[in-house]
Amino acid sequence: MTKDLVFITVIGKDQKGIIARISNAVFKHNINIEDLNQKIMGGYFVMTMVADMSDSGITIGDLKKELAQIETDMELKIQVQHENIFKAMHRV
Repeated sequence: MTKDLVFITVIGKDQKGIIARISNAVFKHNINIEDLNQKIMGGYFVMTMVADMSDSGITIGDLKKELAQIETDMELKIQVQHENIFKAMHRV
């Protein structure tokens, strides 16, 4: 089975509930979190998530819209990129 991977990056002032809000948003659309890395750097929350959208019924555009609401609510910067775009941007 082919995976449909997206990279979700989140940066913002550290606060409670960031991981919960993002993970709940992807969970409710049957998106599987493949990998997650997060840390606090100088009071800022930094997270990279790799998620598989192959079993989801929504588009990457719809996911971006939903995460944009969280971005506004929590004053974060959230970026969503499809694996193909990510690979093309980081090709040597």
